[in-house]
Amino acid sequence: MIAILTADIINSRKSPSQEWIKPLKALLDTYGSSPADWEIYRGDEFQLAIKNPEEALLISIQIKALLKSMRFDARIAIGLGTTSYHGATISQSNGSAFERSGITFDTLKKRKINLAVSSGDTSFDTECNLLLKLCLAFMDHWLQHSATFVFTANQNPNLSQADLGTKLGINQAAVSRRLKRSHYDLLLQVEQHYRTKIKNLNL
Repeated sequence: MIAILTADIINSRKSPSQEWIKPLKALLDTYGSSPADWEIYRGDEFQLAIKNPEEALLISIQIKALLKSMRFDARIAIGLGTTSYHGATISQSNGSAFERSGITFDTLKKRKINLAVSSGDTSFDTECNLLLKLCLAFMDHWLQHSATFVFTANQNPNLSQADLGTKLGINQAAVSRRLKRSHYDLLLQVEQHYRTKIKNLNL
């Protein structure tokens, strides 16, 4: 089983692509190589293949936090399944994970949802997507400071609040405020729940 992320940048045309494309490429590069594992196409859309599907939600959160820290946002569809053909580029590959990701992505804008998962398992999808909707109630409204905190904390999971403060150039009290405003602890609980549930999937 693999995970395929299909996504686009919300309101990307309101600002030059240079503002987000280099940081996004740098982040995607940490998860694989282009164009086999990830690709940016049609200006502001991109796909990413994640070989360990347990990482898919955390990576989606990272992408969203990075873009929100730059005053952008992303719509992201996570497709779980298999690969039936490996092309030279990710856009040439296919399989159930690609199909589920693409179909779900095509519905996001109409449903006014910025993050969803599709595995073909109705019980798993219903539960996870309900939890994601609840998380989006605050994730979609992260301010730059909150998004930067989430991104930095995710990149440095073993740092103490004091060390995170040093990295962000703020004091520990400010770190604590940003942790609460971003609902970071709740987000981590949902992310861990996703990891637990996906282990029981048999796709």
